[in-house]
Amino acid sequence: MAPALAKKMETSTTLLEAAKKILRQNGYAGLSTRDVAAAAGVPLSQIHYHFGSKQGMVLALFEYLNAQLLDRQNALFGDTTLKLSEQWDRACDYLDDDIASGYVRVLQELIAASWHDPGVAKVVRAGLMGWIDLIVAAARKAEHQLGGLGPFTPEAAGAFAANAFIGAESLYLLGLEKKNSPVRQGLRRVGDLIRLAERGSSKR
Repeated sequence: MAPALAKKMETSTTLLEAAKKILRQNGYAGLSTRDVAAAAGVPLSQIHYHFGSKQGMVLALFEYLNAQLLDRQNALFGDTTLKLSEQWDRACDYLDDDIASGYVRVLQELIAASWHDPGVAKVVRAGLMGWIDLIVAAARKAEHQLGGLGPFTPEAAGAFAANAFIGAESLYLLGLEKKNSPVRQGLRRVGDLIRLAERGSSKR
């Protein structure tokens, strides 16, 4: 890689990491390109050079984070040594990691921003559908292994899982666990249900 290109990619990544930090701290409404540039230690003009605008920076941030998420999920669902229940458990572990890293706050801020920004919405929808498609593929495999998914089609199972995790993230950020609503514990109990189904199918 040419030194100039390597430097450009390094600066772009530094800016995206700074944008993630500011978005996590201040929310989308308080996200300032000036603050991002200051946090990255580069001139404000670098944001316009790399991303064109605040929206361009936000879209690049989502794609940057989503690529990391999909790489991780691809590895998870592609691991043939794990049962579906173990994959669910691992996904719950990832949620805990993502809360600790601030990724959950960033993702939820971008989802909220997409409600009034069609450009952000288009990119967020595509990114989330990439994740849902992975879940649907895992559900199809489970349907074959378990002899069915009860009342669920693989597509409905994918929608349910996506709703469960995105909803859990939102409820966690709203502080419901502090109000005695066991948001993440409830997600983990779904893994126990999957284990029961796996045991039942192994006895046939």
